[in-house]
Amino acid sequence: MILVTGATGRVGYHLMAALADAHADVAAMVRVEARAADLSGTPRPVVATFDDPPPAEVLQGFDRVFLLSPAIEEQAELETVFIDALVAAGHGPHVVKIAADGFADPGCEVRFMLSHRQVARHLEATGLPATYLAPALYMEDLLAAAGTIRESAEVAVPGGHGRVGFVAASDVAAAAARVLTSAGHEGATYALTGPEALRFKDVAARVSAVFAREVGYSDQPPERARELMLASGLSQWQADGNLELFDWIRQGGADTVTAAVREVTGADPRPVQDWLEESRGSFEGPPLDLPRSFF
Repeated sequence: MILVTGATGRVGYHLMAALADAHADVAAMVRVEARAADLSGTPRPVVATFDDPPPAEVLQGFDRVFLLSPAIEEQAELETVFIDALVAAGHGPHVVKIAADGFADPGCEVRFMLSHRQVARHLEATGLPATYLAPALYMEDLLAAAGTIRESAEVAVPGGHGRVGFVAASDVAAAAARVLTSAGHEGATYALTGPEALRFKDVAARVSAVFAREVGYSDQPPERARELMLASGLSQWQADGNLELFDWIRQGGADTVTAAVREVTGADPRPVQDWLEESRGSFEGPPLDLPRSFF
């Protein structure tokens, strides 16, 4: 039996569909039971939160747990509370944790990666069997540029000439589904990327080709990016973390391409132009309720 946290998010939603296709016995942990109604299959909702986990007698029914929580300031604390609840339940489930590309690099000081590294150290100390899925930046993050693409025909981020191995959330979900439903992944870390590492200039060129509209790239000054992020409603912690992330990208930290998606799933990861074609409506339709800057 599999417990999926983060089931209603961009990866979790695809994961529930993949697990339904695999006829897996799965339950979705949701804050409100009604949130499970739109998920694929017939998931058994477990109403709980990371800081108020399910009771031991419920957790004991799951031998595999998918661990994914929002990238917020309290992430490490919340995931640690949840892991401790799994330990206290006493049955030793296999934990499949979503981390982030770069979390295992001790030289990476981006706060988002540091949170995942902290959780990983705690998880390792518990002795629970674990697998880490460390995706590159998601192609879905590009949706944050939809507004400037429509309004000024540009992708504007402080990314310099750094490259990113953008990966589709559905490919990450496919890898998670395979790990959760097959043996032999304990102790492994899979860095999940798309088929190529792209500069944001390259992303703009792919957008131009798919949408038949010339779109350029503007290397946004970090302070201007900060202003826009704060104005969009991001917290100071999130805005500063995003700037750390972009600095890491500019320094070459995200320039990674692996074969892990194919190794785990047996299928090649989706190229960004295919994802753009499938997401055309999100770029050409009404403005999305997303911040004007990335991540």
